[in-house]
Amino acid sequence: MPNETLAAKTPVLDIRKLRVEYPLANGDTLVAVKDIDLLIRPGEIHALVGESGAGKTTVGNALMGLLQAPGKIVSGSIAIAGKPIDLRTGRTEGIVPGRDVGAIFQDPMTSLNPLFTVESQLCEGMLTHLKLSRAEAKARALDLMKAVGIPEPERRLGSYPHQLSGGQRQRVVIATALACGPQLIVADEPTTALDVSVQAQILKLIRDLADQRGVGVLLVTHNMGVVAEIADRVTIMQNGAVVESGSARAVLTAPKAPYARTLIAAVPPIEVRLDRLPVPSEETQVTLDARAAVRSKSTGSGTGSRDDVVLSVRDLAVEYGGRSLIPGRKASVFKAVKGVSFDVRRGEIFGLVGESGCGKTTVANTIAGLVAQSAGSIDFEGTALGAKREKSVRKSLQMVFQDPYSALNPRLRINSAIAEPILFYKLASNAEEARQDARTLLEAVGLPADAGGRFSHAFSGGQRQRIAIARALGPRPSLLICDEPTSALDVSVQAQLLNLLKDLRDLAGLSMLFISHDLAVIRQMCDRIAVMKSGEIVELAETETLFTAPKHDYTRELLRLAPSLDRILSRQAAE
Repeated sequence: MPNETLAAKTPVLDIRKLRVEYPLANGDTLVAVKDIDLLIRPGEIHALVGESGAGKTTVGNALMGLLQAPGKIVSGSIAIAGKPIDLRTGRTEGIVPGRDVGAIFQDPMTSLNPLFTVESQLCEGMLTHLKLSRAEAKARALDLMKAVGIPEPERRLGSYPHQLSGGQRQRVVIATALACGPQLIVADEPTTALDVSVQAQILKLIRDLADQRGVGVLLVTHNMGVVAEIADRVTIMQNGAVVESGSARAVLTAPKAPYARTLIAAVPPIEVRLDRLPVPSEETQVTLDARAAVRSKSTGSGTGSRDDVVLSVRDLAVEYGGRSLIPGRKASVFKAVKGVSFDVRRGEIFGLVGESGCGKTTVANTIAGLVAQSAGSIDFEGTALGAKREKSVRKSLQMVFQDPYSALNPRLRINSAIAEPILFYKLASNAEEARQDARTLLEAVGLPADAGGRFSHAFSGGQRQRIAIARALGPRPSLLICDEPTSALDVSVQAQLLNLLKDLRDLAGLSMLFISHDLAVIRQMCDRIAVMKSGEIVELAETETLFTAPKHDYTRELLRLAPSLDRILSRQAAE
């Protein structure tokens, strides 16, 4: 944590009045970063926070020389370890990205080359920049693997990225960033897609690197719990400008700027359940008229009876493998789901929570007919589902995926994308009626009807997810499967979408199977929760019962590790 000695050290990063612009095709100019100042000293973790489009990633790209044309730095200065960057080239004499500035990106699979072993990728920078021998580089790589806490480091050096878990891959990325002993690390959303237990390990590792090695860290994130857990200082950005900056405790406990107060208020609490989450503006709220229109088109009938079961899963098992490509050799079998049973009632939001690999997404994909079951039964609205989903079942059972960009056809305008399933299931008599339904659905999810004339790339991540929800609502389903629908979204956009899903449940009678590894989101959304571990349900209870009196050790451990803004700040105040 920051102290008096930090003030005497030369900053590892010193940004003054930085301005980044993008010229547009129509002759206008987009100012992505507006005259910001930012200072990081050795051993300090500085969090850069803001919504998508705020400019925080642009700042990181600018200091690493990764700005893509036609973006350019037009004014200001950047110095790394006291050495100024040439703003024309993005380079500075004696400072080399990868050697003096390390980077930890959000998705480790896109940061690591799938064709090379961990050893090759760890040694590459050391062989190039430090001029070590192959034996020296391997020995250093092994020490780094141990330092970041990867089990069986000698064996894992010879592994390929796909043979490691998500948390282990992220640790390898961190080890790669540390390989050449950088003075500064830029960590861009390093824990967004990680489970709470792995996230806790990665955060501790980053904090230890700052404390023990004196590494300065620029942490780009939208997770306020992560900021409260490890950051010394925080800067909040909006529309390319800094709206507030100061010590993490001061900004998080007593924010001065209205935007900062609203952004922090939008963080879902894990300690208490709210009827609605605060959002930055009312303009994104779903209108009552539009919601009523969705309700009139829905097959649901309000919340219905709590005993009216829409989906019944009994003793579900899913196995992978069992067929060897080599004659005479028996293939191993991986049991992804083992005897899972639960019901989803009409008008209920049922939560599935657990770490990566526990089987929760496999359960959802099996219910949707995307994965074949090995044993057990699935009944939907009183009908037993076989290996093939009938057209009527597919119409009534829709899915919202984690990544809306890959779920939407980039060649279709939004009106056509939403109208497509309406026409396919013959829920409109003609194309014009389907497009009118699409406009109604857009308004229902808080977007203007004229947005339907644009393509998916013209929208933000949160807007694309709203469009994906509108498309899923088009066939008028009775069950909506939501697989991590908000995990990559900013807290304010997340709050808007969570409120939207609650509204749709209350007014359109939708039932939902809601999957997430974010326990705070699960508490805000779900009526009942099943906790999964290693393919099995270890605990199933009403939401408030599970959070206030968990019975299983694994559930208690998940709750203990979950980052909580209020809990962390209370603990820090007591210290």
